[in-house]
Amino acid sequence: MSHKLYVHFLIFCFHEKISLCITIHANAWQRQAVWAKNKMPDAQPHQIAAMTNETNKAGFKANDHRGAYLEWYDTPPKEVANGGCMILISGGSYMSCCDVDLINLWRETFTKQGFQCVNFVYRTPRPEGLPIYQSAWEDGQRAVRLVRSQAKKRGYDPNKIGTVSMSAGSHLALMLATSSTIPAYTPIDALDSLPCNINYAIVNAPAYVTTDGETGTPAWLQGYGLDVKLSSCFKFDANTCPMSLHHGGTDIYSPNGSTLIYRKLRSMNIPSELHLYPNRGHGAFGLERGIEFLTQLGVTGILKPEEKIMDRYASDNSRREVIRQDVWVKGQMPNTQNHQLTPYIEWHFPKKQKTKAIQIIYSGGGYEGNNPNDFEVAPARRYLNDLGMTVVTLRYRTPRPKGLHKHITAWEDLQRTIRLVRSQAEKYGLDPSKIGIMGSSAGGHLTLMGVTSSLHNSYWPNDAIDRLPCNVQWGIGIYPAYALTDGSEDHNSTRGNDDSSILVPEFSFDINTAPMLFIHGDADGWASMNSVKVWEKMRAMGIQSELHTLALRSHCFQRQASPDTGSYTWLDRIADFLRDQKILE
Repeated sequence: MSHKLYVHFLIFCFHEKISLCITIHANAWQRQAVWAKNKMPDAQPHQIAAMTNETNKAGFKANDHRGAYLEWYDTPPKEVANGGCMILISGGSYMSCCDVDLINLWRETFTKQGFQCVNFVYRTPRPEGLPIYQSAWEDGQRAVRLVRSQAKKRGYDPNKIGTVSMSAGSHLALMLATSSTIPAYTPIDALDSLPCNINYAIVNAPAYVTTDGETGTPAWLQGYGLDVKLSSCFKFDANTCPMSLHHGGTDIYSPNGSTLIYRKLRSMNIPSELHLYPNRGHGAFGLERGIEFLTQLGVTGILKPEEKIMDRYASDNSRREVIRQDVWVKGQMPNTQNHQLTPYIEWHFPKKQKTKAIQIIYSGGGYEGNNPNDFEVAPARRYLNDLGMTVVTLRYRTPRPKGLHKHITAWEDLQRTIRLVRSQAEKYGLDPSKIGIMGSSAGGHLTLMGVTSSLHNSYWPNDAIDRLPCNVQWGIGIYPAYALTDGSEDHNSTRGNDDSSILVPEFSFDINTAPMLFIHGDADGWASMNSVKVWEKMRAMGIQSELHTLALRSHCFQRQASPDTGSYTWLDRIADFLRDQKILE
């Protein structure tokens, strides 16, 4: 090599070395001790603070990892920075901090969303002679104060500090979210004068939440029983923050813990979400829903202008043809009343059929009216047609019948419709054993009737069609009304939160009761507890259903919605559910 080339090579290496150093410096995440030296409360010699990827390394020295710490990650790009900070909290049964892969996923996801991310590593294993969470709670309150003190330096808002967590870490997050006015330790310096509340939380699979598991075991009664309640360690107060709760329906750390927390939050008018996933065990699910929650709250920035759903789904281009048909043979309709409209169905066939399953859809309207071409029906029909699914829309009898309960004639129409569709399915190349129903509001109540009470005939049989079963294989309830006794005729007077607010007697849960998907606005006057309490009943029966509530959203949440929120993407939850039920590919 010539001298000149050698010099150029050295210059190149020099520049590459500088570049490498810069890169390393940028990614050299900073660790910061939570406690001042010799000031850590309740220090116990068997405890350490380290992620399991560290403890599993050869040569790990416990004495170098005695104190809780924060690990600060890269600052988010300026073009996406939203002024928020997200504290990442691992689970591990209070025996370790083990969710290394989750921490990495959260770091990548929330940094891209514009959050300053920081990993919080607390002391484990469980302290001796103290509650299982005590040392972690002490570390947690101190960590939040430390994070708040760093806001100006690191460029985020001290009032936009949240957590995302898993399992025992979610129990700790709930402690931080609900009990910030209760000191976990005696103040040691000026930092402890700062508030230790958090401002929002995404809570995955919280463990030890109910009294049948609060001492550190799974919920051995599965969250049920007269003596099973929400753990008293959570002190809900004025500082309690909005939460997005996520839980698998078969988790050994009972999802009833999440429903109880959600119920408490609703009773305090704290905007929150509950996401329950069927046939899922212990794990973190639905991160996208958590991001939509933060978007809806305005944490990630100003909401985009709302868009009307009828404008978004205005085209029937995915429909091959439509066939209209009367529900009843002339002269055979039961309880005929002259003031009610004549019921009919329409078959909407997709251009490209991708499933032999059939979805029946109808609207709400307080049992005073219903419209199969409005925003509660037409967009869903078009959406499912586009996915290759045949949709049958129903116009049932309204207004309410005279001398009968509000829903009786509609229920008669629905049972007849299911039988009619089943009788003709094979003629159209469809599967009579794969029929689902979907309705909104009063239509959601009607869906619950169809899902739960198929063994009860709503009318006297007229013909061969009426000898067919009227059960369905799934149901989709969109903000169902009239499901609880505090709102059997109107809005829920107690928001469905009271123990005295129970399921109405017309639902007959039985062997034919099918899995359901529920989507409900958290701020709905026909309370989201309608959906939650039906979900709880189904879980008690071993029926795995799915549920999503949407923060700050009221009745008819989908009429218009802001992009990137759950109210905007709600139809995708239907597709996810149908795929989970093996109805769609």
